[in-house]
Amino acid sequence: MANTKPARGMRDFLPSDVRKRNYVIGIIKEVYESYGFEPLETPAVENIETLTGKYGEEGSQLIFKILKRGEKLDANASEKDLSDLALRYDLTVPLARVVANHRNDLPKFFKRYQIQPVWRADRPARGRFREFYQCDVDAIGSNSMLVEAELCAAVSEILSRLGFNSFAIHLNNRKILTAILDASGITIDKQTDALIALDKIDKIGPEKFQEELIERGIQQESIENFGRFMAAVYSKMDELLYSTETKNRTDFNKTVFEMIANFIGDNEQGKKGLQELREIFDYTNNNKNSFVDVALARGLSYYTGTIMEITLRDSAFKSDSDFVISLGGGGRYDGLIGMFGKEQIPACGFSLGLERILVVMEERGMFPKELSDSSADVLVTVWNEDAIGESLKLAAELRKENLRVLVYPEADKLGKQFKYADSIKIPFVCVLGENELAENKVTLKNLRTGEQETLGRDEISKRIKE
Repeated sequence: MANTKPARGMRDFLPSDVRKRNYVIGIIKEVYESYGFEPLETPAVENIETLTGKYGEEGSQLIFKILKRGEKLDANASEKDLSDLALRYDLTVPLARVVANHRNDLPKFFKRYQIQPVWRADRPARGRFREFYQCDVDAIGSNSMLVEAELCAAVSEILSRLGFNSFAIHLNNRKILTAILDASGITIDKQTDALIALDKIDKIGPEKFQEELIERGIQQESIENFGRFMAAVYSKMDELLYSTETKNRTDFNKTVFEMIANFIGDNEQGKKGLQELREIFDYTNNNKNSFVDVALARGLSYYTGTIMEITLRDSAFKSDSDFVISLGGGGRYDGLIGMFGKEQIPACGFSLGLERILVVMEERGMFPKELSDSSADVLVTVWNEDAIGESLKLAAELRKENLRVLVYPEADKLGKQFKYADSIKIPFVCVLGENELAENKVTLKNLRTGEQETLGRDEISKRIKE
């Protein structure tokens, strides 16, 4: 007997699931469009060379590769020669390809949003799937930190409208991270290794993090220098950011900026990164949900400047919360589009984790009640085979009045038709029986109250809406 379950890490979506997804996606689209972002779609399949080398060491291992087809497939070929296509890993690299390919067709400043599925050969876990939707928003063509400020504002507005009130926006800058690693004594050839390890520190903890740095060949003295600086910053987080007495984000950010400046000294790139972060906080008027997170690394190798992540806690700035989950992230990738053409074009984007948002909203009962109701407002009964035409005619009249109408698909006992409507939560039933047909009237039954009344056909839609 065939296995009826979907492939591991993939899911079926039943009608109630789709309604909830559409509700969230609808709000995301509405907010992004209010900020002037335009819709874009790209193919599910990309040439494999488009994707490889863009996601760092670990990301490249999670790309779903597609075997060559038919006569192109050589069983004795190397792994590299067996595949020429792959399922898209994210929406950012395809966007970079589109911009490079259609540069003359797009405006100088191009703002786009894209909501499509992506695929990763990852280990499935709670809120983590092999096929999932990403909700990306990107601005192409500007170096201004106003771009980052607007992305933070748009994402904050989306989460607030969905009902989240305890999220935190973590901000850092790759230039600052590089300067901190330089000041710690970590050589350039080992900095990518350090960033890969740092990106996992929340999962593996400080001890495993240090062990991984040693395994990657980083000197003990450099690890200790880096560790002392990070410990000093975390101490200030406990004092100023997570304290239930103060929760002073402005003081914390100012203090961390000073600590970073003192640690990196005259490093020009680091100073530039600090200035960029300061501008973002100025433009967002020190958004109450935002703070500097020097441990934020984001593993993707194409980031060049600002990096951002949104997390959710039981309380947005409560350090001992058991529940911490990332709802999305992004950053500036000024060099990525240039990989596909001669022109270097600045770009910055953010990706919301739709699947995780849906999981949390379901667990917390955050969806509007009407989303769990039926997709129809009223069911029209079928009295007998001869009356099918009249039932269809009544359904058409009600649909013209913007009602959602389901016609029972065959002649059956009225009791069964009522029972079916109730089972799928349709609140009203229009009965076209022998008497109603003779008098050109309809009996309307409210399944929630049990009340019913016989009305003229032109009165039905008004009564249902009331």
